[in-house]
Formats: sequence, structure tokens, C-alpha cells
Amino acid sequence: MDARSLTKRIRLLLILFALGLLISGLTAFPLVWEVNLLKRIVDGAHGLTSLIPGLSDWITTVHTGITETFRLYPFMAYGTDWLGFAHIVIAIAFWGPIRDPVRNIWVIEFGMIACVLLIPLALIFGPIRGIPFGWTLVDCSFGVVGIIPLWLARRRTRRMMEAQSAQATWQNAERGSDISL
Repeated sequence: MDARSLTKRIRLLLILFALGLLISGLTAFPLVWEVNLLKRIVDGAHGLTSLIPGLSDWITTVHTGITETFRLYPFMAYGTDWLGFAHIVIAIAFWGPIRDPVRNIWVIEFGMIACVLLIPLALIFGPIRGIPFGWTLVDCSFGVVGIIPLWLARRRTRRMMEAQSAQATWQNAERGSDISL
């Protein structure tokens, strides 16, 4: 695979990952609207609630918790605003490797580390915070799914680095043979 198509594939993977972060961050702002919408959908989807027992009860609990907390203590939403902001800022950080993956491979590796750390965080704090195990697994899936494009991007970036290194070695060897003539 030539450098141009390798770069395109890396960029596509990183853009998809950054878009996921961006969308995730933007959804942190309208939580009350989202939980109201989710409650209406789940309440109207009787087939879904029979397939996933306890879903309706959990969504009702989340709906009550968020709407009552934000109604009585609106400043609590500020914490989720910061969560959304953090996701957006991290998405922006991926602009570096999108532009130059070789030079910014550390950002890709940082993202991979974050994906791995997400799993113990969810498994430890989910039960402490009273999150149902199934929902904790959904949270863990973000780390599992998120690491896939990053791993592929890192693997392809390493391939680019090796090709660039081989090319530089070849060019240096050529220059050395020119000098000795």
C-alpha cells in the first residue's frame, strides 16, 4: 500500500474516532431533553421492554434522577457541561494525528490508553454508583469499540514510520555512495 492511501485510511479512522468523541461530548449538554425523549421511546416500546426486563424501570430511575436533580439543583448540570467540553477538547486533540499521524502517534496511543482505562473505571465505579451491570457493560463497550480504529490507525502509522525510515536509510546509503566516487 502506498503512503498516500495509507495516510487516507489512517485519517479516516481518526476522523471517525474524533467524530464519536465530538458527538458524545455534544450529547452531554441536553441531558434533560435526551432523557425525556428516551423515556417516551421506552414507554412506547412495549416489545423492547419485554426483551430487556428492567429497562423501563432503569430509564424511569434515570429520568427521575436527572430531571429532579436539574430542577432542584441546576448547577449540577455544570458537571456534565464540563464532561461534554472534555470530550470535545479530546476530539480536537486528534486533529494533530489527522494532519500528521507519524509525528503525532503519541495522541493515538494516548487515546488507546484512555480506551483501556475506561473499562476498569466502569467496572469499579458502576457498582459503587448503583449502575446496573448491563449498563456498565454498555459503558465498557465504548472502550472496546473505540480502541479498534485507534489500534488500526496506530498499526498503519507504524507501517508508515517503518517505510519512511527505510526510505531515509536508502537515501543516506545512496548519498554515501555518491560521495565516495
